[in-house]
Amino acid sequence: MKKILLIIVLIIVCFKVNASVVVMDASSGRVLYSKNKDEPKLIASTTKIMTTLVALENANIKKEIIVGDEILQVNGSMLYLKQGEKYTIEDLLYGLMLRSGNDAAMSLAYNIFGYQKFIEEMNKKALYLRMYNTTFENPHGLNDDSENYSTAHDLSKLMRYALKNEKFRNIIKTTKYNNWYNKNELLTSYKYLLGGKIGYTKRSGQVYVSAATKENKTLIISTIDEKDKYQLHKELYEKYFDEYKKHRILNKYTFSFKTKDNVHYYIQNDFDMLLKDKEIEDLKIKIDINNSAVKVFLKDELIHSERLYKIDYNIKKNKIKEILSFLR
Repeated sequence: MKKILLIIVLIIVCFKVNASVVVMDASSGRVLYSKNKDEPKLIASTTKIMTTLVALENANIKKEIIVGDEILQVNGSMLYLKQGEKYTIEDLLYGLMLRSGNDAAMSLAYNIFGYQKFIEEMNKKALYLRMYNTTFENPHGLNDDSENYSTAHDLSKLMRYALKNEKFRNIIKTTKYNNWYNKNELLTSYKYLLGGKIGYTKRSGQVYVSAATKENKTLIISTIDEKDKYQLHKELYEKYFDEYKKHRILNKYTFSFKTKDNVHYYIQNDFDMLLKDKEIEDLKIKIDINNSAVKVFLKDELIHSERLYKIDYNIKKNKIKEILSFLR
């Protein structure tokens, strides 16, 4: 009975609001549920996921930087840095994600690339991640003089990519760093949460991107303009964790075949996917030798394309013999 009531409440909540919502399977990138997923909206401080990512991928986080007058250009959520103070980039990244420090965002942008170059790198990364409905104009998310637009779908893509970075995962799961406490309340109230980033301005409304793992299943949820963000994320997690099971669709150790001309084909990565029991029969795997790809379809929807590698079968056989001979 409780489960039925939870589902009813969830349905009412999801369809009463004008929010954008995406629930994504982190392993495959498949969207399990969405509402207004591709509608561009202001994203406030969830911008800082990209700011953090650009910093982690382009700077030595142990490097010390000196805070300058760039911090005077922003307001709102602050670490209250002072001009002339020294911090490592790592320190500022924790302050950026835990306390949403707009002053930290400015110092990082100015000191890593220079302000304009940093914004260019944010947009380049967005294109690389196929975030085609996303535009960054600043590194913090304030929308007074410049504006950052994205969608629930694009933000989920960003979080999926960011979760592959170990340092990023360590930062977002941290509840306290120095004297900075994490503003993300769900981190301490929902035990399966990996972390996330909240954001708010009067124009954007509440924005929240989070990720959680339960029973080896990882989900990402992005909501824009949703007032009851914590409750909705928790309810969505419980619903979709319960409905889906994780399956290994492609196994790099077992997937291989040989053609008539003695060419051996193989893949270098595993591919996992969350599926409902009834969806398994709709799964199709197609081999596209011309484009060197193994493609995974759910009904007619392309879910994943894995690169196909090849080697002459006789070469492979001789290499194996060499290894066995060496082991003797």
